[in-house]
This record gives sequence, C-alpha cells and structure tokens, in this order.
Amino acid sequence: MQRRFDPHITDAYRQCQSFTRQRATNFYIAFSALPRHKRQAIYAAYAYAGTVDDAVDDAGSQAERAAALSQAHELLHAAYSGGRAEPAWLTTGLADAVERYDIPRDHFEELVLGMEQDLTHTRYDTWADLEQYCYRAASVIGLICICIFGYDRTQTQLATRSAVAMGKALQITNIMRDVKEDAERGRIYIAQADLELHGLSDADILGHVYNDAFRNLMADYAQRAYAFYHEGDQLIPLLNGPRSRACCNGLQGVYRMILDAIVEREYDVYSQRVSPSRLGRVIRLLELWLLGAMPNAARIG
Repeated sequence: MQRRFDPHITDAYRQCQSFTRQRATNFYIAFSALPRHKRQAIYAAYAYAGTVDDAVDDAGSQAERAAALSQAHELLHAAYSGGRAEPAWLTTGLADAVERYDIPRDHFEELVLGMEQDLTHTRYDTWADLEQYCYRAASVIGLICICIFGYDRTQTQLATRSAVAMGKALQITNIMRDVKEDAERGRIYIAQADLELHGLSDADILGHVYNDAFRNLMADYAQRAYAFYHEGDQLIPLLNGPRSRACCNGLQGVYRMILDAIVEREYDVYSQRVSPSRLGRVIRLLELWLLGAMPNAARIG
C-alpha cells in the first residue's frame, strides 16, 4: 500500500541526508546510487550511528558518557515504539526507516555496544576479542544495510554471513589506516597476542615504530582483511536490484582501494595518512557501480 505524503518525515529525511553529506563523503556518494526510499533509509540509519558516535566521543566525564549512551538507547526506544526523543528529526527518520524495512532493533543495540566498548576498551587481548568489536562496529551496519537493500531470502544464511564478513573487512581496513591516529589517542586496535607474536609491544605502536616486524604484522592483518573481502563478495549478486548491488559494490570497493594503497606503500601508515585522491576515488566508484549493477556481479572487478 502506498504511504501518504508526510512533510515531517520528508523534512526528517532531508536532515538525515544533510548530516551524512557533511560527515562522510564516501558513504554519501556511495549511497546516492540507491533508489530514493532506500537512500533515505540508509541516510537515517547512518545519521543515527553518526550522531550517537559523535555524542559519545565528545563526552568528557564518565557521567557525560553514560548520559550520551542513555540518550542513544532512549532515541532507539522512541524510534521503535512511536515515542519522542531528541533530536526529533532523527527519531522521525529512523522510525520510518525501521518500519518500512523491518530492521531488527538488535542490530542497533549491538552498534551502541560497540560504541560503549570504545569508551571502556583501549586494548584487545586476542584476535577473537578484536573480531567481536569489528562485528559490533561494522558488521551490524552491513546487516542493517541488507535489510534496506533487500536480498534473495532463499539465501538468508549466505547473505547474512557475507554481510558480516564485508563489515569486518571494512573495519580492519580502518584499523590499519588509522594506527597512527588511534595511537595518538592512546588506543591500539591490534590484538595484544598478535603484537607479541610479531615481537612488538604497545610502546612500539604508540611510538610509531616502522620496521620489518611492523610490516609483517600489517601484512598479516591485510591477509585477513582480503579474506573477509573475498567472503563478502558473495553478497553482491544476492542483493535486490542493480542499484542496490551498485551501492554495495562501490562502498566496499573504495575501502578495498584504501587497503590496496596501504599494501602498495609497504604498510607505511605513519609518514602520512593513506587516502587515494578524490578524483581517483570517484572514477573507481563509477567503475564499481557499473560492475556491481551487472546481474551476475560476483566481485568488484
């Protein structure tokens, strides 16, 4: 049944779109491949994640952090129960998106847990611990996205598993790119067991030591990320419609481009931030959109 026009929802989505455009250019451009309703829902989901993340990051004291997390849960409760919470535009946009695309609340709850981990964890003992963080920080976003994209429901297990893997691939890429920036904030998103295995210490990461041991460590993480990308490729042909496939392919392909650049630079993420040129990203994104839109698309090309 066609929904009646609601100016409040239209305005809410407009603000969600503006938020995404200002905060994350890569995501904004990739999402633009989607049909309007899907695009609006993705912007609303991203606006929720970004707003909560910003509030938690900006919180100073423990009490302020607790208040930010409480507000995140209140907003989520309002979106799923028809209640009210501030900012009203975000509650309105998210409520319409989760109803329209039947997005499980658990996905957003896991996302908030990941943000809470960022407040309480600056180290991860094992790869399994880090992988759980990657799931909460990124894989659940993939699960939210496939609810909106739509996918072949006869292949639910494969689609879910592939979306989870793709999210982990993107998050590991982020971790590798941001080693220096995270270290400057006293955070290390490399498992302690992996540091020890490669003969490295926290002091080496915090001190930006770039040597053979560090390159070997990063090569290990790159191999894991590529394996997750390969598994995630199976998602693309399962998605409904060429524009959903194009969006997904473009987004993960741009991140794989960042990982390729890190490898090409022999894992030197200290001397300067690894970031392909804007023109290069746009050209590659257009190629990825075209490849992803093909009916039998199975990988980025």
